[in-house]
Amino acid sequence: MSDQPSAVAPPAGVEPDLAHHGDAEATAGLIDLAVNVRRARPPAWLADPIAATLTDLARYPDPAPARAAVAARHRRHPNEVLLTAGAAEGFVLIAQALRGVRRPVVVHPQFTEPEAALRAAGHPVERVLLDAADDFRLDPSRVPADADLVMIGNPTNPTSVLHPAQAVAALARPGRVLVVDEAFADTTITSGHPGEPESLAERRDLPGLLVVRSLTKTWGLAGLRIGYLLGAPELLSRLAAVQPLWAVSTPALAAASACASAVAVQAERAIAADLAANREHLVARLAELPGVRVVGRPASAFVLLHLPGATATRAALRERGWAVRRGDTFPGLGPDWLRVAVRDRNTTDEFIDVLRETMEA
Repeated sequence: MSDQPSAVAPPAGVEPDLAHHGDAEATAGLIDLAVNVRRARPPAWLADPIAATLTDLARYPDPAPARAAVAARHRRHPNEVLLTAGAAEGFVLIAQALRGVRRPVVVHPQFTEPEAALRAAGHPVERVLLDAADDFRLDPSRVPADADLVMIGNPTNPTSVLHPAQAVAALARPGRVLVVDEAFADTTITSGHPGEPESLAERRDLPGLLVVRSLTKTWGLAGLRIGYLLGAPELLSRLAAVQPLWAVSTPALAAASACASAVAVQAERAIAADLAANREHLVARLAELPGVRVVGRPASAFVLLHLPGATATRAALRERGWAVRRGDTFPGLGPDWLRVAVRDRNTTDEFIDVLRETMEA
């Protein structure tokens, strides 16, 4: 038996539904606080290139220009980029290509698709559960030293916690693949930092690092399916070997190129700043409600809150026309957790009024 720190095996009989996602909550007619996708109309510099591809769909997709654009954005070589049909496809490729791993570990609470993809490929997954009492802080020493595949989100969905880059980087080591889900990295901002704080996207010195990125959140492209992986060429080639031919459509490739431009990055930083102000307003308003607790310091497009009786509250909110994301489908959480997307201040104020009425009913 190993004397390394022990990960947690999933408990029998009480497994969370890893296939449940926020879109299942946001049914027609409800005000959507369950899905973390920004709803604004795409700007012309993004919409126009996508629309222009619709007259040339007889041609097979050519990923080379988009790959080069993404590589330039992250100061990498094009062979360090693998374009995917959303971040979710990236997790499937990792699970399928790395079948030789012996001890895969997923750090939770986090997005459930990485673990779901591993399980679908037959991997016996272990979990490291971060503690709400410690603000879901990452302690690298809790991950078993002999884990040869480690998956973690940063910032993490659903906690909205942004781990220090130094702590995440400490998980990298020879013989291990470290997968960092940065699907929400472009939503983060820190005063005095010109880019994405705590991102590892430009790190080329960490052995086995794979960074997973998505373009569907900030730019409202969930229906287009576009994301990418960043990592060493030899590692990406293993993943590319199990990827279907022409997996990324021509319109999605146009979106990838556009979102990697200097104009896009500048706009993204402005959106992140606006989001931060709206998030602070949401957190402040939630603090007015007795019994509602926001754990840690949220850093992304959503806020995780602890509320006793959250299951009944969520149902009551639906009756009043509001959709929020249940927390009990995330390993490490339970029925007293809800995830709420950050929206504009007026929407937040309306939501707080309804939430207060629901709790007092």
